[in-house]
Amino acid sequence: MAEDMLLFWASGSPPCWRVMIALEEKNLQGYKNKLLSFDKQEHKNPEVLQINPRGQIPTFKHGDVVVNESIAACLYLQNRFKSQGTQLMPDSESQQALVLQRMLEAEALQKKIYDVLFYEYYVPEAERHESARKRNRENLANELKLWESYLQQMGKGSYLTGKDFSLADVAMFPDLAYLPRFGLRKERYPRLMEYYEMVKERPSVKASWPPTWREKEKEQDTLKDL
Repeated sequence: MAEDMLLFWASGSPPCWRVMIALEEKNLQGYKNKLLSFDKQEHKNPEVLQINPRGQIPTFKHGDVVVNESIAACLYLQNRFKSQGTQLMPDSESQQALVLQRMLEAEALQKKIYDVLFYEYYVPEAERHESARKRNRENLANELKLWESYLQQMGKGSYLTGKDFSLADVAMFPDLAYLPRFGLRKERYPRLMEYYEMVKERPSVKASWPPTWREKEKEQDTLKDL
């Protein structure tokens, strides 16, 4: 099964990481994969464009089936291999609704993290405005408080939607994993950081941890006051 799969991905890309976690949870190790570089614009190469005209990654192919959006790919893997590996979608319809809700909310978290970090690291200093910087940071802080409250409601030691690891966690964790790398303080978001420490120990997360993150890096403090 896995031998018929091909994933184009980039190290540290949350959407790519989602698909890789889902593949691990479904015991689909051994899939073919090609690591690409955003810096070299390799995601725009003809091989990718042939099956993904948007030139984006992840790009995922299973036999004749092509799924190019990360959330869609994760749902495909759960539905196609429902009885294999981890059951990532609960049987209860009400619980399914909550999982789907949190999966799509993860996109909002990703955007707000991107807004802050892109502005800090890629917008030339002469073009920055303090009002925009402040607004981006406030938006992210409010978003994190929301996720903190979600986890508090679930109770200590829980995943995003309850006691079982689900597609909600697959979708959200790769975004969350960026925050400690940029100095987010545990005491500001204790439940969120407890959740981070718990999920990062899952075998699927360890096996798919971005290779560029395994290298020792200089600590960043961009988010220490958030």
